[in-house]
Amino acid sequence: QVQLVESGGGLVQAGGSLSLSCEASGRRFSAYSMGWFRQFPGKEREFVASMRWSGGSTYYADSVKGRFTISRHKTRYLVYLQMNNLKPEDTAVYYCAARTPYSADNDYDVWGQGTQVTVSS
Repeated sequence: QVQLVESGGGLVQAGGSLSLSCEASGRRFSAYSMGWFRQFPGKEREFVASMRWSGGSTYYADSVKGRFTISRHKTRYLVYLQMNNLKPEDTAVYYCAARTPYSADNDYDVWGQGTQVTVSS
């Protein structure tokens, strides 16, 4: 069995920072890519950032470029999302996701439970 667990969410004032972590578990877990998504109430989940597990390529949604940074532990399936200069519109549930070798459609197939990020005005 495989699971991803996010942590680090919370309440922060506009302009502040938060750092999210995502830990993967499972003896046979591996991933080609890992990423972060977020979901606003009543809306579909949207892409935030992602990275290839090898190669160092990173990708960001336009809305977070220059403010958010995705990174990973060198040897463990441990992914971070550093969020700086947070805005109230960043308020959402943030999800960690992985694209594993078992993905049938070359898309993300393992998801965490989500962590709430709330940015006050």
